Amino acid sequence: MAGAAGRLLAATVARSGRAGWVGPGRAPALPLVPSRGATVTRSGAILPKPVKTPFGLLRVFSVVIPFLYVGTQISKNFAALLEEHDIFVPEDDDDDD
Repeated sequence: MAGAAGRLLAATVARSGRAGWVGPGRAPALPLVPSRGATVTRSGAILPKPVKTPFGLLRVFSVVIPFLYVGTQISKNFAALLEEHDIFVPEDDDDDD
């Protein structure tokens, strides 16, 4: 039953060309797949390739490292808060066998 409902919904969305519902006073929803509509000019010439921005390692690290640091700080502070209010206190395992 759920599979049939999913197929019906997918067919409806594909037929309408919209990704979501549009109510009164709302802007139309975004298309499902963004695509480049024109690949040739009116005379038939092929358009040049779109400009591709290189995504180098420097840019990756400049985003990843600060967010890892911020996430670490948030986790550390939240763990201290939980421990302070005795919500979660790790047990000291004594391995004196």
